[in-house]
Amino acid sequence: MHSTLRTRKSPNHPTPTTPTTLTSRPARRAATTVAAAVIAGALALAGCGGGSKSDKDKSGGGKESGTTLTLPRLNGQSLEVAAVWTGTEQANFKKVLAEFEKRTGAKVTFVPAQDPIVNFLGSKIAGGQPPDVALLPQPGAIKQAVDKKWAKPLGPEALAELGKNYSGAWQDIGKVDGKQYGVYYKAANKSLIWYNAKVLENAGAKEPKTWQELMTAARAVYDSGVTPFSVGGADGWTLTDWFENVYLSQAGPDKYDQLAQHKIKWTDPSVKEALTTLAQIWGKKDYIAGGADGALQTEFPASVTQTFTGGDQPKAGMVFEGDFAQVDIGDTKAKIGTDAKVFPFPAVGSHPPVVTGGDAAVVFKDSKAAQALVTFLASPDAASIQAKLGGYLSPNKSVDLSAYPNAVQRKMAQALIAAGDDFRFDMSDQAPQAFGGTPGKGEWKDLQDFLKNPKDVAGTQAKLEKDAAAAYGSGS
Repeated sequence: MHSTLRTRKSPNHPTPTTPTTLTSRPARRAATTVAAAVIAGALALAGCGGGSKSDKDKSGGGKESGTTLTLPRLNGQSLEVAAVWTGTEQANFKKVLAEFEKRTGAKVTFVPAQDPIVNFLGSKIAGGQPPDVALLPQPGAIKQAVDKKWAKPLGPEALAELGKNYSGAWQDIGKVDGKQYGVYYKAANKSLIWYNAKVLENAGAKEPKTWQELMTAARAVYDSGVTPFSVGGADGWTLTDWFENVYLSQAGPDKYDQLAQHKIKWTDPSVKEALTTLAQIWGKKDYIAGGADGALQTEFPASVTQTFTGGDQPKAGMVFEGDFAQVDIGDTKAKIGTDAKVFPFPAVGSHPPVVTGGDAAVVFKDSKAAQALVTFLASPDAASIQAKLGGYLSPNKSVDLSAYPNAVQRKMAQALIAAGDDFRFDMSDQAPQAFGGTPGKGEWKDLQDFLKNPKDVAGTQAKLEKDAAAAYGSGS
């Protein structure tokens, strides 16, 4: 998620009405060799999307021509929707909510949440004012909400829409004990490295397909006079994403699943290997913009923008993160596909990783209006609106690819859908929030400390295991 909170995007975007001090993290999962190959081949292609405005049908109901879903008339009923999104991301989602209002007559208020969102929701619920629906960025958060008896199961209309539009794996991530609670409205492909095209061209570097080729490209960029990598280390979630991509590719999906469930310890040799690999970049002070100290003061949005400002002499040549980086690239003069290009995270082991994540809509106040909203969010009607605005991917397989505004994003969406059930969800988002989703604590803090001292592999493993054992043992 971005941020030192997890509010999602940049210091340059408008701030929410409720103050947040941290940034929020966009969502994450991993595909097989086939899906990775789809991404690798697809990112080079181009195209554009479009859409048409529809009018209400003669019945006066909530279905419009060109849409797929009939919604009930809600006659001015009020709803609150909470999420950690800020800036452009929040503004775009509000356009989706506006369409729901138009088609149902409901009145929807967006409530800016703070990270960790479970704590935010707990305070709202304790005060007797839970939101009707909240967007949760972690499967672990959904489970916590269910365990605390806050979350309500999805109704039959939402279940039917989900069944039509989502693969079994995306449905399963929103289940707790076999019952469906979440609709994954937003997804992210978090196995991408964005680069300043002029920098790599000047350095004579090519898009790498393996870790060793990435190191070769980094050396060429460094020799050309530009720092190779920008790292948003102030937001600990970016560091967990680095680790997960290396670990998945190097240790493989079975080990990944075991570590995600804490069935193996963080002191396992596979973790040592992944941290040692990461240290090949994190341990080279001149390979990271501002060094470790500078990276730890750089939030994710700034890590992106500083890669694409300054012409062919930016602060860094490459920045790792998901498709959502497009929103922050949009704050620069760089044109995606020309000045700002992207390649899949290189294979560290035998296969390139593809880590994804997502934000799930969960009902907290069961009502006809709340169930109608999550049903709408499970439909291609809702997802297509935000897809056209950019900086967004949907796991909804019924969304027409033409809805995405550029070739890069359309092909990333295609790869996400092509993965089907064959992917891994972001590991830290599967963990209890105390370990995998709290600023200044657990994995976020331990990896920030490792970025500061990449030689301390054993000490980092010991801290990770101690924090994981405490969080998994308490379930929080």
